[in-house]
Amino acid sequence: MATEPRHKDRLPALIDAIVGTYEQCGGINHLGHPSLPSYREITEILIDLREVLYPGFGRRQNLSMKNVPYHIGDLVDGLYDRLSDQIFRALRRHDCEGKEDDTVCIGRAHSITLTFFEAIPALRDILADDVAAAYDGDPAAKAYDEIIFCYPGVAAVTIYRVAHMLHQLGVPLIPRMMTEYAHSKTGIDIHPGATIGRRFFIDHGTGVVIGETTEIGDNVKLYQGVTLGALSFPKDENGEIVRDRKRHPTLEHDVVIYASATILGGETRIGHHAVIGSSVWLTQSVEPYTTVTIESPRLRYRVPRHDPPTIDAAASEQ
Repeated sequence: MATEPRHKDRLPALIDAIVGTYEQCGGINHLGHPSLPSYREITEILIDLREVLYPGFGRRQNLSMKNVPYHIGDLVDGLYDRLSDQIFRALRRHDCEGKEDDTVCIGRAHSITLTFFEAIPALRDILADDVAAAYDGDPAAKAYDEIIFCYPGVAAVTIYRVAHMLHQLGVPLIPRMMTEYAHSKTGIDIHPGATIGRRFFIDHGTGVVIGETTEIGDNVKLYQGVTLGALSFPKDENGEIVRDRKRHPTLEHDVVIYASATILGGETRIGHHAVIGSSVWLTQSVEPYTTVTIESPRLRYRVPRHDPPTIDAAASEQ
């Protein structure tokens, strides 16, 4: 249905009112500054990086060892330019804003991008271990291709590992954009600052939260709904939250944490080979080889006093 002209006559005043808030609420605007990284471009970069990390599982199939060098070469050549541009935008916003010369940030962006691509072979070796851990840890898994195509835990961990590399290289903003994209797609929230060892598997995955200063050893398995979070947010003498301190727990090697368990606190350490049961709430450390569970709840059954009516009897009553 067409809009009546008299209704659209009110739009100029409404637009003025909206624009007027841009000065009143300046903290949520980005006006008069150089361009920020593009969320759409970052997600497209992740999709193309996945083709580099898992060739043959993406948009281009029918690849072989004969033609894959050309395909990967084309991808990496384009990704280098696109990623370095996005990194430059992030660096310029956080490190170079207000400086007339962007040369330093441009050089840093290209150096970081090159270092990132140099680390791809090592990254693929780690991801191969993650996929193997998923296959070994889930009897429902039939093959690696099912895991790479279908498992949200593997998808989230793949993006985390890319974001973590960029985080370690000092890239602002972009690593969080990447892991929040994974969060929106999988329901798994992993901060790029977390440190996670090899053969890491998240089974099912929905609702898992892993905080920024979490440390996880090798061969660790989490189930859905697990939270590795902060116990509290300490404040300084001015009432400001104290940042840059360890707030999240440490999990040593070979730990298993079952569904909906919550482990909090920067001083909380779960010893190697420990098992944490479902719905456990922990704010203190656990010794190695310990199993922690909650007591079995008491179930109440309500038995009807009379036999329930049959289907025919219930229908006749209506």
